[in-house]
Amino acid sequence: MGAGREFSISLDGVRDKNMMQLKKLNTVLFPGRYKDKYYADALASGEFTKLAYYSDICVGAIACRLEKKEGGGVRIHIMSHGVLAPYRGLGVGSRLLNHALDLCSKQNISEIYLQVQKKSEDAIKFYKKFGFEFTDTIRNDHNNIQSPDCYVVSKSFPSLK
Repeated sequence: MGAGREFSISLDGVRDKNMMQLKKLNTVLFPGRYKDKYYADALASGEFTKLAYYSDICVGAIACRLEKKEGGGVRIHIMSHGVLAPYRGLGVGSRLLNHALDLCSKQNISEIYLQVQKKSEDAIKFYKKFGFEFTDTIRNDHNNIQSPDCYVVSKSFPSLK
């Protein structure tokens, strides 16, 4: 990155007009292909789905789905969260995740969760750093990738009632 130049991280909502950026990022970042329902859920989550820009270059995203819990309440499923390799370690992924965690706290959402591939040691360390706990193991969830087993990791928030 350029010496002497200051770089900033900014977030922007995903809308129809910039959905292609999310689709392109997903193609580069993740082995599977996402269906139309994924993108519809991402749009429906409103502020929970964001694109991240590093000095005006789209380098990452977090896409979430709101899910109703049995007995009432809502939880957030992080469907995807990633940053292009050259921009990792610069705070982009943390900024995206912190945005979602802050929204959960402000909106009294009790839980946020995602799946992490078992072989992804960097991702496992990353989510542990943010207080996520391992709640389940899913075997052969992703048939079209080399390491189909994953962990379910979640973080609960105390009720503000």
